[in-house]
Amino acid sequence: MPENNKKANQLNIELPEEVAEGIYSNLAIISHSNSEFVVDFVRLVPNVPKAKVKSRIILTPQHAKRLMRALVDNVKKFEAQHGIIEEPEQQYPSMNFNTPKAQA
Repeated sequence: MPENNKKANQLNIELPEEVAEGIYSNLAIISHSNSEFVVDFVRLVPNVPKAKVKSRIILTPQHAKRLMRALVDNVKKFEAQHGIIEEPEQQYPSMNFNTPKAQA
């Protein structure tokens, strides 16, 4: 591939410092309409009855499917290197957010 084509295909991604720190989440709630997927990342804290959504990502169905495939691929690679990820059975509190049903 010629050098100028390589440069045209490169994507520069900026990672601001406040985003680079990341946000811890131990629960993801996924909902969808006919045109988008919404992933809410929540942090549950023991003995605290109220949890907060720490981040919300909105994706097209096509991007949601690409993300799913990328996660499956990365989990397989992780498990090949570090062993099977155990999934203990957990009980989560009621997910009643007292919000109206989503409509598109």
